[in-house]
Amino acid sequence: MTTPDEGPAVRVPGWVKAVGAVVVLLAVLVAGMGLSVLPGLKDLFGTETRDRTGPALLESVQDISRYDAASGSFQVVVDLEKDARFLPDAIRGSRTLYVGAGTVDAYVDLGELDGDDVRVDEDRTSATLRLPHARLGTPALDPERSYAVSKQRGLLDRLGDVFADNPNSEQAVQKLAVRHIGDAAEESGLVERAEANTTEMLEGLLRSLGFERVRVSYGD
Repeated sequence: MTTPDEGPAVRVPGWVKAVGAVVVLLAVLVAGMGLSVLPGLKDLFGTETRDRTGPALLESVQDISRYDAASGSFQVVVDLEKDARFLPDAIRGSRTLYVGAGTVDAYVDLGELDGDDVRVDEDRTSATLRLPHARLGTPALDPERSYAVSKQRGLLDRLGDVFADNPNSEQAVQKLAVRHIGDAAEESGLVERAEANTTEMLEGLLRSLGFERVRVSYGD
């Protein structure tokens, strides 16, 4: 028994395959967006987060001899824009508005004192102390009060976020926030406030020990 001859195989052009792949990709993306807006389906296909972090390891221990005498709380709105040469912002570029909140401590390092910096008279009624000037600590960004207000990204940047995770996407604005908070702390009078508080603390402490006259000065 003979069978009819099969016709020649139809060869699909390469551009048709490429268009088909793009259509499938867009369909998947649209379906994913639809799941996020349809009630009930978001919870059904939601992800579950588990913390599998191991125990923290102690790397070093450092004795601290400084007196934290003042602390300032600051907030700054960072406006960071990145442009690409010869490309419009709609294609390649980004602009991020970020609210950075953090604190800066001002301290006096009492560990730098030596015998010449502390003088007491023979009858222990008068004391003279010479301390180093107060310093500013490193600004500490508060993740609970810091957040991105808006992110505008070009088409290429958005496509890059779809296919790859970028854990450092906010690192640039966070660094800028820390820098601006540090600059604000230097102009806030926090150092002078720390020295005044340190003087008040030492005067009260030494007077409680029986000293009648206490003089505190600051210098390098």
